[in-house]
Amino acid sequence: MERRQFLATSALAATAIAGCTSTASQDRDPARGIDGAVPDGRTDRTIEVSANGEVEAEPDEASARVGLEATGDSAEDVERELAERAEELRATFDELGIRDENVESGRYNIRPERDGNGYRGSHSFRLVIEDVDRVGDVIDALARAGADDIGRINFGLSDARRVELREEALDHAFENADEEARHIADNRGVSITGTKSVSTRSVDVVPARAEAYDVAAEADVADDAAAPATDIDSGPVSVSAAVDVVYGFEDRGT
Repeated sequence: MERRQFLATSALAATAIAGCTSTASQDRDPARGIDGAVPDGRTDRTIEVSANGEVEAEPDEASARVGLEATGDSAEDVERELAERAEELRATFDELGIRDENVESGRYNIRPERDGNGYRGSHSFRLVIEDVDRVGDVIDALARAGADDIGRINFGLSDARRVELREEALDHAFENADEEARHIADNRGVSITGTKSVSTRSVDVVPARAEAYDVAAEADVADDAAAPATDIDSGPVSVSAAVDVVYGFEDRGT
């Protein structure tokens, strides 16, 4: 079951917690009266607020980098071995139900050994795993299929989920901005007249990460039928948004 935690920051402690900042201004103008009042029809008095909003949710997809390595007396030998092993690995992708569009071929490299004796090559793939509950099983299957390197696993969000949570984070940021502006208006004895301008400064997604899978260590227990399957705990993904809002204000009772 999905677990979501909404992190709404306090407007009263906005600067320290939410990164909220605000200013109130009255542009100096010769047309103003001595008391600073703005003549009728003028709306250049503003309160400016910067606020953050954040949402946490369980990830709904994961990605991992899987690598192959080969050595040989010639570049052709290395190329041939990498091709054969890549074919075996792709067959495993199919068996695991990983769709072709979720497999991206990455860096491919063949180079002479530093000592001049032979060649070394590598070929990496980036995988997207749509069912996060299967990540451990997928990683175990890839290790058994001969993957030499399985990098750090990132738990993130599908495009549709990212858009949904982005909107929720923005909603929280605007709620915090509105609360901050109301507090300032009450403190100064003025009334908010409306929103004059809005802008977003950033919307960030921070994925959850699991440590790299140690293929060599797991190979020692690969043949042990009693060995437990790999279990990878992801933790939540956070989505944050920052907004700038400018509000108009007027003296109360006007």
